[in-house]
Amino acid sequence: MGRAIAKPIYCQWLLGFILQPNLQNINQQLTINKLMSDRKAVLCGYYGKGNGGDEALLMSLLQMLPDNIEPIVLSGNPSATSQLYNVAICDRSSTFTILKALKESDFFIWGGGSLMQDVTSIASPVYYAGLMALAQQQGLKTIAWAQGIGPLKRSITRWMTKEVLQGCLGVSVRDSASANLVIDWGISPLLAPDPVWTLASKPVKGLWDLPAPRVAVVLRPHPLLTAERLKLLTQAIKTFQQATNTFILLVPFQPTIDKGIAETIAQQLPNNSKVLSLSDPRELKGLFTGVEMVIGMRLHSLIMAAAESCRCFALSYDPKVSQLMSEINIPGWELSQIPDKAEAISKAWLEYYANGEALDIAKIESLKDRAFLHRDLLQNIFSM
Repeated sequence: MGRAIAKPIYCQWLLGFILQPNLQNINQQLTINKLMSDRKAVLCGYYGKGNGGDEALLMSLLQMLPDNIEPIVLSGNPSATSQLYNVAICDRSSTFTILKALKESDFFIWGGGSLMQDVTSIASPVYYAGLMALAQQQGLKTIAWAQGIGPLKRSITRWMTKEVLQGCLGVSVRDSASANLVIDWGISPLLAPDPVWTLASKPVKGLWDLPAPRVAVVLRPHPLLTAERLKLLTQAIKTFQQATNTFILLVPFQPTIDKGIAETIAQQLPNNSKVLSLSDPRELKGLFTGVEMVIGMRLHSLIMAAAESCRCFALSYDPKVSQLMSEINIPGWELSQIPDKAEAISKAWLEYYANGEALDIAKIESLKDRAFLHRDLLQNIFSM
């Protein structure tokens, strides 16, 4: 690691694929304004898109940054990000402001999550690799922080990812599959649990006024969650609720995408459920202090719940969820393999609700302690 990447044509092509900038004209308008006594770091991730997991990663990163580092967050919703985190922001789609932020900064950080994957589209890895390569070409110290690398099914995206990672001063990953992949590329990563294990939680106003006991359900749209499977899960949730007399909290982690499913299920439980949307990731984590169990698809719903000693039952749609299930022994199913009878689904939930146990406190503390290794990596690089 640490090899400089001086590929201006490569950088321009990658960034231009998404942003279509005229880099030469823009560079002529900018002046370098770097003050080493006031060092800045550009934080790049899937921020400002309303995804609770990515917002939790941003909040975790901000909590781990040293006080003498000023963050500039690339956001899809600059006003919301500025209001929630009280940080300097930059529109992630504005070529001019991104280049200005890079010119004024000393560090560039990929801030956690599955940024480099090409399952959903090739646009995401091209965008993030382009920005990383551009930052390296501009002379910034670059860090790939708390990454989940892959799946990368295309040779071009594997090549881009390898190239920019080899130019980083530090690489940390959150799972062994990502670690093995980059080790094969000749890179020595830090492997540590997801930083969201360390996120400080915040009480949710009105949570304790809701009927108890409470169970949270976190589902998201996905091709594997077919209409038939959603119908089965909805019937199973209804049966489970009636058998346990629990109050069901339907939590859309990314409301613009998840809320429709949550509302559909809530209609089947008109007096025994609530759709609860929260924008502050600390409140999302705090929610699970008042919940007996979570049935979750989204990775960070399971991490947050487990960290708050809440029992977890997983419905995996992605290798990252399956790996977490294996690592901390969370029961559940691959979404493609859920039982084809609602009664079998609800029976499994009822058995776990009655007899299952939350993650051991000592295990939780160990995961949190090791997750702080991501902070140590940052501090080591910032002190160079």
